[in-house]
Amino acid sequence: MEPMEKGNERSLQAFNAFRRAIEEGDTGAFEALVTSDFGFIVPIPFEEWQGEQKGTERFRELVELERASMSAKLTPVICVEQEDTGIVIFQAEGIFNEMPYTNELVIVFRFEQERIRSFREYVGVTSHLLAIAKS
Repeated sequence: MEPMEKGNERSLQAFNAFRRAIEEGDTGAFEALVTSDFGFIVPIPFEEWQGEQKGTERFRELVELERASMSAKLTPVICVEQEDTGIVIFQAEGIFNEMPYTNELVIVFRFEQERIRSFREYVGVTSHLLAIAKS
């Protein structure tokens, strides 16, 4: 993939490691990038996923959860990095709960030097999340 802009290498590296975890289930590259106090927030409508989640073990649980219901290809569209924050807007396309799925999402990385201290994911369309919550 061509770099979207110079100066965004850290965010693209973080996103590509995240993408590899979601697409392939391989969390190693992502885990190698995080700080010891790493945390994240994801828009999953289950009580146990509300608020900040901590650590690489919890990240692996997230990847397992996502991969159990979804098989998607993640494609970065826009990447912007400023100071200790990187923002990647990306498309997700694939199969979600055995139905065709497409969505636009945003992931915001917070960096401490070259490491990922945290990320927060925002989802464009949440109707599929409501379908999971009801099932």
